[in-house]
Amino acid sequence: MFQKILIANRGEIALRVVRACREMGIRSVAVHSTADSDAMHVRMADESVCIGPNSSAQSYLSIPAIISACEITGADAIHPGYGFLSENASFVQALEDHGITFIGPTAEHIRIMGDKITAKETAKSLGIPVVPGSDGGVPDTAAAKTVAKEIGYPVIIKATAGGGGRGMKVAQDEEGLEIAFRTARSEAKAAFGNDEVYIEKYLQRPRHIEIQVFGDGKGNAVHLGERDCSLQRRHQKVFEEAPGPVITPEQRAEIGGICARAVAAINYIGAGTIEFLFEDGEFYFIEMNTRLQVEHPVTEGIFGVDLVREQIRVAEGMPMSFTQDDLVINGHAIEVRINAEKLPNFSPSPGKITQYHAPGGLGVRMDSALYDGYRIPPYYDSLIGKLIVHGRDRPEALARLHRALGELIVDGVDTTVPLFHALLAEPDIQNGDYSIHWLEKWLAQQFGG
Repeated sequence: MFQKILIANRGEIALRVVRACREMGIRSVAVHSTADSDAMHVRMADESVCIGPNSSAQSYLSIPAIISACEITGADAIHPGYGFLSENASFVQALEDHGITFIGPTAEHIRIMGDKITAKETAKSLGIPVVPGSDGGVPDTAAAKTVAKEIGYPVIIKATAGGGGRGMKVAQDEEGLEIAFRTARSEAKAAFGNDEVYIEKYLQRPRHIEIQVFGDGKGNAVHLGERDCSLQRRHQKVFEEAPGPVITPEQRAEIGGICARAVAAINYIGAGTIEFLFEDGEFYFIEMNTRLQVEHPVTEGIFGVDLVREQIRVAEGMPMSFTQDDLVINGHAIEVRINAEKLPNFSPSPGKITQYHAPGGLGVRMDSALYDGYRIPPYYDSLIGKLIVHGRDRPEALARLHRALGELIVDGVDTTVPLFHALLAEPDIQNGDYSIHWLEKWLAQQFGG
């Protein structure tokens, strides 16, 4: 058993891991920048270490600083949370070299799935359905035109090392392809230092469906159903639910089984998410995230499992505490991401919290590191909380979300809470009838952009 776990993250996810450690009788170490010295995860952990100044590059992304904090405190394992170094293969390799356990997959698996072209090729070899597209990177516009003609317009050009919507452009026809291709390469080079791009068929009205998988690193793996994360703004998720409103039990069993067998075949360890576009009853692989997802609480809600606890268990070499047959869906769960942002432009809104009240009651969970008097720093992501509700079915979960949003008080800064009040009044949201393009079109109608 681990005696002490260092949490290489901040905010609500760091606090989430602290709580799991405490329930398991494991001491926790919080690392923090100077901007986060009064953060809740620092207050709640058993120990804390300042690892650098405000800049994340000099603190939460500093591998030497985090390894030094491990050596100073005697931590024998690191939980990365999500973001920052959670999918950095060099970080995982450095920990392995220092004899520190990484609570997550191996460096090799992170490398394989971190490159989108390699990930697609790996997924295809493992029997996971993929979007029709180029076999690897596309070197120039002539090759791009050939690929596009084969798979048919519209097409989407994507950066191999991309993420967050950068280096991603859609071409409706051959005339638009040249501009889209050059722009995508230019953006990719600027954002990731790598201008390699690939091309895929652009689906017209897909949903974003992701399958939660979990492996023990010894050839055993399960799936924990799907999450529908189709409500997105600029490729960033804002509203997630499980199970998906349009996924049938038969579809769930088929795609879940494919994903579980795939990760078992490569001896994957820990939590992972295989993401798909879903249209006309077909799943098309997008990418795999080799970490815990922001939206993992909705899966925990419908299955009654603690995914962080399970991550720690398998990292210790213990077997999973459940089998596939144990995983039976119970009800419906929804999560909304609360950001400190000012509508309608979604501009960051850091500042001091003058009053904070978390909603409560049956089926309500608030994952947040806020407290009265806390000052949200301007240096990091604007996510300040996740409101998760669980009901016996989707209508009950929606009603519970409406009630809980009405109880939530975050004064002193602007937040995205009004967005969710407005969305819940929309018939398409009530009926679960939306695609990955729905939210941006709705925002354009409401606010002109």
